[in-house]
Amino acid sequence: MKEYFMKQALKEAEKAYKKLEVPVGAIIVKDGKIIARAHNQKETKTDTTKHAEILAIQKASKKLKSWRLIDCEMYVTLEPCTMCAGAIINSRIKKVYVGALDEKTGAVGSVLNLFDDYTFNHKVESETGVLKKECEDILKTFFKDLRKMKNGGKNV
Repeated sequence: MKEYFMKQALKEAEKAYKKLEVPVGAIIVKDGKIIARAHNQKETKTDTTKHAEILAIQKASKKLKSWRLIDCEMYVTLEPCTMCAGAIINSRIKKVYVGALDEKTGAVGSVLNLFDDYTFNHKVESETGVLKKECEDILKTFFKDLRKMKNGGKNV
């Protein structure tokens, strides 16, 4: 099931890619059903808070008519940043499944771990490496293509 749900998050990342957004996708699952899907929209919406995780939390909260996403799980293609990890904690998500790690801004184990290293009022479980290669590959390809576009189509 983990792989199935991460593939759904990857479909969201592909939507971001097509919009020239950093290809990150997130889904939220409750009782084995997807209740929210989202992808990065920072560039499209010119808003730094439009990360896939934040947008998915907003959609799930609207669907459940509650900011408390009790017993929900998130699948996200790239390790959440501090903003997103904080939103995940505050929304009471039970567990987060992460595809690729983010060695520059990751806040669920790479740079720091908000879920484990600090004492908050809610504990979020996490698991990393779900479809890791696929999640890394879409990011690598995106940035390679972006560099080509910026350099007039030349390989860099």
